[in-house]
Amino acid sequence: MNCKLISVYGMTETSPGMTVSRLTDSDEVRATTVGRPFPHVDVKILDPETHRELPAGTPGEICCKGYNLMKGYYKNPEATAQIIDENGYLHSGDLGVKDENGNYRITGRIKDLIIRGGENISPREIEDYLFTMPQIKEVEVAGIPSPKYGEQIGAFITLKEGETLTPEEVQLYCRGQIARYKIPKYVFFVEEFPMTASGKIQKYKLQDLGVRLLRQAGIEIV
Repeated sequence: MNCKLISVYGMTETSPGMTVSRLTDSDEVRATTVGRPFPHVDVKILDPETHRELPAGTPGEICCKGYNLMKGYYKNPEATAQIIDENGYLHSGDLGVKDENGNYRITGRIKDLIIRGGENISPREIEDYLFTMPQIKEVEVAGIPSPKYGEQIGAFITLKEGETLTPEEVQLYCRGQIARYKIPKYVFFVEEFPMTASGKIQKYKLQDLGVRLLRQAGIEIV
């Protein structure tokens, strides 16, 4: 189209941006990051639990403070207090990481985190790796409730036409390539994913689907 594209990241509550890539950035930076903060907007990666600022390369919640923030939700101070902390930073609910050059990458949603045996696991990382399997058309990763670990990792996969895979082949593909505790314990092959009316995948329904499929197959959830 004879034009360059840039990425703007933000939300309605940030009017609606907080970071932006530049036309002078390389193709890789514009394609893989959401750039750097807008002028006079303070963007930080904070620990979701302690709200402490995290160093470059450490994933956490993307938060911002500046002239771009909303004053608050209309006649709803309780909801406003849930998203804007006592220091004036808006908490996006998105997980991200800042690189050594100050560019930000989005890595997932906090509510989608899988907590397995005390380890915080981002589904996005596993999805991105599994998507490199040539047989896979689409993949979504969600937590499966586990009495022993809290959650186990479940991978829900749709295959390309004419392709076949087994759960063991998927797990073998992961071994030695991603951390052992991130390898899916359960692999499901499905025809489609549960979607909202606007076309977003409903991860919480994937959890229910996984439990139902395991019970139907007579597999004990550990």
